Amino acid sequence: MQIKQRHDWNLTTSEAKIIQEELQKEVLTEDKFTEPVKYVAGVDMGFEANGTISRAAVAVLSFPDLQLQEQSIAKRATTFPYIPGFLSFREIPAVLDALEKINTIPDIILCDGQGIAHPRRLGIACHLGVIIDKPTIGVAKSLLIGKHQEVPQIKGSWQPLIHKSETIGAVLRTRSNVKPVYVSSGHRISLPTAIDYVLRCTPKYRLPETTRIADKLASAR
Repeated sequence: MQIKQRHDWNLTTSEAKIIQEELQKEVLTEDKFTEPVKYVAGVDMGFEANGTISRAAVAVLSFPDLQLQEQSIAKRATTFPYIPGFLSFREIPAVLDALEKINTIPDIILCDGQGIAHPRRLGIACHLGVIIDKPTIGVAKSLLIGKHQEVPQIKGSWQPLIHKSETIGAVLRTRSNVKPVYVSSGHRISLPTAIDYVLRCTPKYRLPETTRIADKLASAR
């Protein structure tokens, strides 16, 4: 995959915030992709040497049968500190390196993190989606911001995630009687469509197969 860099990564938090505010203007939360979807991908991060080395993994799966087609790993020095709300600046540089290695171009990318369910509406899924101009979905394991009603225990049930009177995502039960995940639009995809694809990528476990495979690669497990 060929990628055009949009900005520098050696930034202060003040500079990073300005970039978030500018890129957020480009985020599209409506469906802007061509079906049928043939490939989905997961991206995830791990860290080595006490966090000084970033290890990014990409796993591309066929869709809808979810068979691994291609994978890549990239490492680089970590240059941005761990600061909640700015994690994309810490993680995306290595993710872009890993994406540049793949030949099977995914139609949709599921990110282990937030989409617009973010204080400035630019989580890692949005940030990555705008940079590579691909449909992306945020699938987070934990809540960052917002409130929601109790989600029924049955798989496929969900409740809107609300922040400042705005629906920013969905709290989705991907497996009955198991903790939900937090789904939000990243780029070029609507929330209803994001929910649909997350469920179709999650046939058995709590997390999508894309995330599960990428996590194992990123964590060297």
